[in-house]
Amino acid sequence: MRPGETVLLDHSTARLGTASRALRGTPSVQRRPRPRAGRAPWVARYSRTLTGFELTAATVAAVAVLGTHPGASPGTSLFWASVALVVVWPVLLHATGAHAERVFGSGSDEYRAVGRAGFGLLAVAGFVSYAAELDLSRALVVGAVPALTLGTLLGRFAARCALRRLRAQGHCAKRVVVVGRGTAVLELVDRLRRERFAGLEVVAACVTSADRDRVTRVAGVPVGGLDDVLSLVGTLGADTIAVTSASETAAQYLRSLSWQLEGTGIELLVAPGLVEVAGPRLHIRPFEGLPLLSVEQPRFEGWQRVVKGGLDRAVAALALLVLAPALLAIAVTVKVTSPGPVLYRQERVGLNGQAFTMLKFRSMVMDAERQLDALRAQSTADGLLFKMRVDPRVTPVGRVMRRLSLDELPQLLNVLGGSMSLVGPRPPLPGEVARYDTSVSRRLLVKPGLTGLWQISGRSDLPWEEAVRLDLRYVENWSLALDALILAKTVRAVLTSSGAY
Repeated sequence: MRPGETVLLDHSTARLGTASRALRGTPSVQRRPRPRAGRAPWVARYSRTLTGFELTAATVAAVAVLGTHPGASPGTSLFWASVALVVVWPVLLHATGAHAERVFGSGSDEYRAVGRAGFGLLAVAGFVSYAAELDLSRALVVGAVPALTLGTLLGRFAARCALRRLRAQGHCAKRVVVVGRGTAVLELVDRLRRERFAGLEVVAACVTSADRDRVTRVAGVPVGGLDDVLSLVGTLGADTIAVTSASETAAQYLRSLSWQLEGTGIELLVAPGLVEVAGPRLHIRPFEGLPLLSVEQPRFEGWQRVVKGGLDRAVAALALLVLAPALLAIAVTVKVTSPGPVLYRQERVGLNGQAFTMLKFRSMVMDAERQLDALRAQSTADGLLFKMRVDPRVTPVGRVMRRLSLDELPQLLNVLGGSMSLVGPRPPLPGEVARYDTSVSRRLLVKPGLTGLWQISGRSDLPWEEAVRLDLRYVENWSLALDALILAKTVRAVLTSSGAY
């Protein structure tokens, strides 16, 4: 499939005739006693905590408004409007879906719901003030409501960070049964286990009879057939079913399964087979009543790229100016502690395969390249890279610099010169690029970055395939918002020295 094409939500239904014939020989989902999945206890506690914060924030906003108007005594319109703010704000957030379980922890729907509540409150306050000729202060309409919305968004972000940490530790997770063909099921199981912060714990799998033995050996969870879905859900107390794209889970099967889940409270998720494409590129569009998944082309040019380039250079210039004393101190330390140049220059491959010279503070001995062949057998990497957790070529000062990523600061000069970006894929070596296949070569469609998804996800601890997958995900789903998020998380990754050696 080429980017920009419109595909079926479950791509296998494009061959509906073949799939329907296959389904006649596939065990159908049996009707069983319907399990009842209530709201998980953590969801209620999380919602109550958010409501408490929202009441507190609204109270602070109301007190601030009344504090700026000492004459707003009980009985005045401003006083009652401030009291109403405390009551109405949490109600509006519940009404817009900001407390729905599905928005907790991931996606932008939660923030959109808060934004809708803030916009609605602002519109209602302005309309009522004008229509009823009430003497409402600008501090309430123009000041308190926007500030309350912003404060709630910041509170939601902090709560989400806490929730993702809990999920990474195995708490506050949904219990998931994965359904589909063996290979697709194993890929989804592996993905969910790697990204535990998503809050989906795989407790069972249901696959075709031909795949059952293989999945049982690898998955490490109970495995049933396609007709065992509801029985496993009831036995294991699962609250979510994730269906992968495969002919055995085509339209007829999926429709039957969805009917049997009616009234159970069990969530049904469908993986469209486009796991690396997300965000604004995916849209559900109905055509004559048929729901189709529209996949927009990734954008590698346009005004956002112009903004990105301008911000890259501006931030790099400012960082070089602010960090100048630290850069000088590091340079002097490198020079006096080991013989050789201060900067290490290495050829890397950038945008559209163009070579450039990447700069780093030298962290190894002078003849590090000549020693590489002798050490290659000790590499712990599983792909094209060379990795050693304790590399004898690294100097004592270089080890400290690497742990804190200080050796990469000269790359700000590359960013200022335009050969690199602040955020992007890892800059590859020419030898790596020579062995790229077609899919990996997509990393070269954007500038390499000083940091990226690989930097905030484990750095040198990542296996080769995972590092490539993260780079490709960035290329496919780039946005200014994603860049800002990666930069924010890079600070934490550097401070914790995660995967740095």
